[in-house]
Amino acid sequence: MDDGSRTARWERRLGPPLGAASLLYLASYAVRVLAPGLPGPARDLCLAVTAATWTLFVVDYTVRWRLSGQGLRFVRRNWLDSLVVLLPLLRPVRIVRVYDALRERRQGHPVMSLQARVILYASMSVGLLGFAAALVVYQHEHTVPGASIRTFGDSLWWAASTLSTVGYGDAVPVTVVGRVVAVALMGCGVALLGAVTGSFSSWLMQRFARGDDTGPPRN
Repeated sequence: MDDGSRTARWERRLGPPLGAASLLYLASYAVRVLAPGLPGPARDLCLAVTAATWTLFVVDYTVRWRLSGQGLRFVRRNWLDSLVVLLPLLRPVRIVRVYDALRERRQGHPVMSLQARVILYASMSVGLLGFAAALVVYQHEHTVPGASIRTFGDSLWWAASTLSTVGYGDAVPVTVVGRVVAVALMGCGVALLGAVTGSFSSWLMQRFARGDDTGPPRN
């Protein structure tokens, strides 16, 4: 069996568990941030879940790197997975690959068109990234003197306005971590919303073209 087949089998098997691990990571992190008054055992459990999910991502990345036999080329070709291992903010995005993993496991064909899948993946990525970014910014901002982001609601509002590239300016991060997250969120927002807009426009053009082809002949 060649390396490509072994890698594909590994990805099919680990796709759903990694998707679940992404949600567990986000949930444990959210509990730690939004419920700081948790008793010690509960906080230790959340930390253990966070560490376990990170370990699972590292193991998956290492195994796929070894199976690929590509060396440093694997890092360049799988740059998103590389960032997912290094940056906790991006780990929840891993769940968008669950659909492909399940479809490949069942050896079925996609039930959605390419445009619909792009819109679905981009929408899920925007929601997960926005929520994760709101958690990070709230954690680092709400106790800083002079900060305009005091509640988690403020942080969610900031994340929504940043992802949509509106940027009202009523809530802005003042810490270094918050501003770094803001820059990353701006770039992700432009890219993901651009993908949604382009895919929706392509779908409309196909629908209009199909209607012209099947319409009554003109005199």
